[in-house]
Amino acid sequence: MSSCPSCSQDNSIEANFCAQCGQALVKHSPEPDVEVQPDPSPSQATPTSLQVLETFIGPSKSLQFSLKTWWTWRPAFLYYKEKFANLETPAGPRFALSWNWPAAFFDSFLWFLYRKMYMFALLYAVAPALAIFLTGDMTVGIVSRILAGASANYLYFWHVKDKLQRIMAIPNMDDAARANLVREEGGVQPYVLWLGAALHVFMFGLLIAAISQGPPDGDLLEGIEERPTPKFF
Repeated sequence: MSSCPSCSQDNSIEANFCAQCGQALVKHSPEPDVEVQPDPSPSQATPTSLQVLETFIGPSKSLQFSLKTWWTWRPAFLYYKEKFANLETPAGPRFALSWNWPAAFFDSFLWFLYRKMYMFALLYAVAPALAIFLTGDMTVGIVSRILAGASANYLYFWHVKDKLQRIMAIPNMDDAARANLVREEGGVQPYVLWLGAALHVFMFGLLIAAISQGPPDGDLLEGIEERPTPKFF
């Protein structure tokens, strides 16, 4: 029904004029439906830099040490988020001295291999052994571990930064494919833990065998030294 604005007479919806007073009836066109855009869900929203960093580092946990909490077992992302915050400044990246316990006391090349830093893993696998072979100084191994522990966080910071910049610069890639690539390039190599355990068992076995055999017989060496040298003239 349509009510007349002059005499309030009810008229049919199709009527153009009031049946009682003849007043023209105003036709109101229905308002168009306003399409409400749904809010983007968290899965559709653009990930933040911290979310990308967490995806790259992965969900692995590690034994971490600090003067406040001492030894704790928590996600590795929390550890590196704190370390990277000291390296990234508004003026740009800077070097800040920090200490990484696993890189120093776990075999250094295994730690770099675990974090998919293959170039540094090869360097720490070959360089200390070559230096010991050339110089005969066993303290080279200790020095290399100290260098690894002091520089590991800084080197990993640049490794993560370079990898993420390359991935984010790839054109025409949807978010799901980019996230999968971040996971593949980041994370850890779980097999390195078993490789490290096997190598340490092997080294321990060699040490036990060397101790059980004892030093070489000194009489044999003395006999060799006292053997007369043949003369041909």
